[in-house]
Amino acid sequence: MKILSEQQLKRRIRNWIVLFIVCLVLSGVTAFPIEAELAFLTVHASAFPHVIQNWLQTIYLSVRSTNDVYPYLSYGTDWLAFAHLVIAVVFIGPLKDPVKNIWCIQFGMIACVMIFPLAMIAGTVRHIPLYWQMIDCSFGVIGFIPLYFCYKHIKQLEHLNLTASL
Repeated sequence: MKILSEQQLKRRIRNWIVLFIVCLVLSGVTAFPIEAELAFLTVHASAFPHVIQNWLQTIYLSVRSTNDVYPYLSYGTDWLAFAHLVIAVVFIGPLKDPVKNIWCIQFGMIACVMIFPLAMIAGTVRHIPLYWQMIDCSFGVIGFIPLYFCYKHIKQLEHLNLTASL
């Protein structure tokens, strides 16, 4: 195993956290214009397998119809987007002091794992196709990976700091 310096560890930690923040912000911002995004996807649906084409069309028509009659229901999606942005702010703490704020990384890892039961339970209750539940679960995997490496590097940095102070 390669021994990394304090600077190398801090740089890697910062890079993983920045990647995670950017992904959270992007996933949040893209939740605001959901009807327009779905319209775009349905126009370009031929790029997807047939089963996904049908699902996208169904979701687009449902969102459009709901927005036509009950536009205030999309306010819930706006809050979802806002929550992503607020959660991204939490990760500024570990950017400043990763060892002191390792709890934020642990929080993020726990949240990524919690996506699985939510997607499977709520997805089943809401009649979401299993393949789409798996796509939702992939966000937990994708989020967990950078946080895991970040956590690992923070623990190495913590150990390095402890041994340096002895």
